Amino acid sequence: MELIFLVEDNSNLREAISSYLLLEGYRVKEFSVLEGVIESVKNLEPSLIILDVMLPDGDGFLLTKKIREYYETPIIFLTARDSESSRITGFEIGGDDYLVKPFSTRELVLRVKALLKRSSKTKPKHQVNSWKYNNNTLVLDIDSHTALLNSKELFLTATEWKILEYFTSSAGILLQRQKLLTACLDYSIDMSERTIITHIKNLRAKLDDPGWIETVRGFGYRFKGVVNED
Repeated sequence: MELIFLVEDNSNLREAISSYLLLEGYRVKEFSVLEGVIESVKNLEPSLIILDVMLPDGDGFLLTKKIREYYETPIIFLTARDSESSRITGFEIGGDDYLVKPFSTRELVLRVKALLKRSSKTKPKHQVNSWKYNNNTLVLDIDSHTALLNSKELFLTATEWKILEYFTSSAGILLQRQKLLTACLDYSIDMSERTIITHIKNLRAKLDDPGWIETVRGFGYRFKGVVNED
């Protein structure tokens, strides 16, 4: 059963949309403001987001930009803005559909179905990747966020997983600490490079052989694993 996020501050409209979606068999998580949406997207990974553009605590377009940094979740905008420039902006920042208020709730549900059908056809196959270093084999199951070293599961924190996944997707490439901070952590100006150094130290300990991750002094790090073709 697919999960849909509904972000709408008008309680009557939100209730009407939610009721239709529930009748169609979808699970619905409702929000009346933007607060908490990003964190919930990370934790729950919804199949689709219905997003009001104008909300009490912010702009839905700005939220979409943040979501698109990490996720390709289909997004349908709901808004009273019917100008061509607003529509163009919505699509340029990553929106998949744009519905101007007032609208038919039934039409919205049909658009939801069409988007979900389209996105399911373009979903990548279950992705499992494998690397070798010395006599060790590392396997990452991207969908389940599971890492195995020589067939034994590694118990990684969420941040360690992000770092390891980023390293493996950039195998052989020199990565600066600042880039790792930005890509793998909720970066803020208060963070120092010591933060990423600590995480990599812990990750190396779990990988058993520190040689998986090479330190290039004065520059950053390089993942030394080689893709396992077996």
